[in-house]
Amino acid sequence: MKDALKKTIQPYAARLISSDQILNLKRHLFEVKRKLLAKPHQVDVYLRIDDPYSYLLMQVLAEFEARFEIEIHCKTIKHLQEDMYPEVEMWHTNGFFDAGQLAHLYDLQWPQKAPIKSSAIISRGTECLLQLEAAFNGQSINWQLLKTVFEGYWFSQAEKFELNKEFELIDSLSMGRQLEANEMTLREKGHYMSAMLNYEGEWYWGLDRLDHLEQRLFSLGLGKDKNDEVYFNKTYVDLYQSKPLSKPDDRLKKLTLFFSIRSPYSHIGLEQAMKLAQHYQLELEVKPVLPMIMRGLSVPNTKKMYIFHDTKREAQKLGIDYGFVADPLGKGVERCYTLFSYAQSLGCEQQYLLNYAQAVNAQGIHSDTDAGLKSIVERSGMEWEKAQEILAQPEANTAWQEWAENNRQQMVALGSWGVPTFQYDDLVLWGQDRAGLIENRIKANLSTTE
Repeated sequence: MKDALKKTIQPYAARLISSDQILNLKRHLFEVKRKLLAKPHQVDVYLRIDDPYSYLLMQVLAEFEARFEIEIHCKTIKHLQEDMYPEVEMWHTNGFFDAGQLAHLYDLQWPQKAPIKSSAIISRGTECLLQLEAAFNGQSINWQLLKTVFEGYWFSQAEKFELNKEFELIDSLSMGRQLEANEMTLREKGHYMSAMLNYEGEWYWGLDRLDHLEQRLFSLGLGKDKNDEVYFNKTYVDLYQSKPLSKPDDRLKKLTLFFSIRSPYSHIGLEQAMKLAQHYQLELEVKPVLPMIMRGLSVPNTKKMYIFHDTKREAQKLGIDYGFVADPLGKGVERCYTLFSYAQSLGCEQQYLLNYAQAVNAQGIHSDTDAGLKSIVERSGMEWEKAQEILAQPEANTAWQEWAENNRQQMVALGSWGVPTFQYDDLVLWGQDRAGLIENRIKANLSTTE
């Protein structure tokens, strides 16, 4: 009875806590508190010396700070929360390549090859960041010195770790305490990654989420000039602006999307992949995989909540509905994948997955019920009677497990551990916000001579 009530309430609770009204109320209360305490507009940024996204973010913060009436405080972290990173080495390898794509997009510095992973060098670089953090306390940040330290790691120039002698070195015990305090604060405020910015109760990750922070600061009237133009939107602002193709072009490659029906980011990724395929007449193949938690991997609540709220704002800026969520975990996922081959036989598998994703992420439809699944099946052009027959077959309920695992292994072999992952020719990118980078490659293909 209790579980049934929780299941019924879940979509409405999700819609409430992700609503604009609640968000605006939270922001209003934070702003009232800030004014009462007479505090400045402070942005805390958590940096890690061997995090590629921290290095990119550090390169733009001086200019970012100059555009707004804010104070930026840098906080150094070093250790990752292991339960948040199921494939930490793969994450770093992918991160180096992915950050290189962003560096090119935003015309930032980036090394040609990844630095040698050395615990001694990472520790020394972390110490330098902590020394600067102590020196900057209550003062303006010397961005050039910060840049010098990061360059020392990323370009394997350890001599740059010898900082300006005007800064008094803090002892190892003090540095250890400061590092521990920073990492504890990060956890207590509700996050687990580096390259994170925190402003009045909300988190913004690296270059990819600076657009949301820009818009929030503009809404508060904190821009220093009259131009309220968002700058950090290059991964999506020009999407689908070119003339659509009327027929397939031999210069273009197949687009593959690795997808999970439970992943809210996969929902956005599928919408983007289908738009890319339609706009450029691409062959699109969607390869579903089993959700992490159904493979025995941990997804802590802190991570779940960040993903939930982040998906809401990412979907909203792209005009995609999200928030009225009926989690398909378990039976809902199994029934979705059991009927996938049936949808494939009718050539409607992409629309089926899209309808399913919209149902469980934006329409509060419980796909583990017959009533809910029937509505998804029928709107996809499939017959409910046929679907019921398939669901009743024991072999159909297990056959999908083999192809779902094969899809996952293919994804891992490409160097990616999670969904959504796009593959276009030799370009493999993780994240729903990489459709723009895929489109850039498509446009490059179209610019080549036949």
